[in-house]
Amino acid sequence: MYQHKWVSGETILFPAGKAVCIGRNYVAHAQELNNPIPESPLLFIKPANAFCDFAPAFTINEQLGEHHYEAELVLLVGETITANTQEPLSHICGIGLGLDLTLRHLQSQLKAQGHPWERAKAFDGSACLSAFMPVEGLELTPPLEFKLWQNDQLKQHGETDKMIFKLDHLLQEISRYFTLQPGDIVMTGTPQGVGKLAKGDRLKLELGEAHQWQAIVE
Repeated sequence: MYQHKWVSGETILFPAGKAVCIGRNYVAHAQELNNPIPESPLLFIKPANAFCDFAPAFTINEQLGEHHYEAELVLLVGETITANTQEPLSHICGIGLGLDLTLRHLQSQLKAQGHPWERAKAFDGSACLSAFMPVEGLELTPPLEFKLWQNDQLKQHGETDKMIFKLDHLLQEISRYFTLQPGDIVMTGTPQGVGKLAKGDRLKLELGEAHQWQAIVE
């Protein structure tokens, strides 16, 4: 069973739970895929079997179709968050980065048919996660930024102050419908610049100026 890890290398004792993911949380990303700007957070879920380590390598199953990367800031839940939780950011114990892997052609077909996205978004290995940096949840209030490089080319640059729905609002909205438990994660949305992955790609994720993770696509 997958286990989350701290940047120190220690295993996080919480069981890996679900991922609640946010779609279209950056205006430019919604526009690049010709999607409308949402009026409320667009939520979907990945199960724990979607989790895999980003570094040092992860595998894509080309038989499923073309995989696209979507780099995202990821929050690790440390204490239960419900609809009645005050200051839900204070219940976040870690931050990291991840790739929300997407079978783009299949997603487009499912959307056109009015069907759910799970086959295109929640398949095994579709959430490639870095290790987590411990935080006190309220430290997440100042702007955070992250970047993704593919084969030494900067592809994505995300900043929390450019999110349509900020982190505290996301947690409040999610917890109206889904209780968040220790070990759950929130994938907070991807900025513009998503694109195709290929076997052999060299990827680098960077969180602020302090943390970097590198991976090979296998």
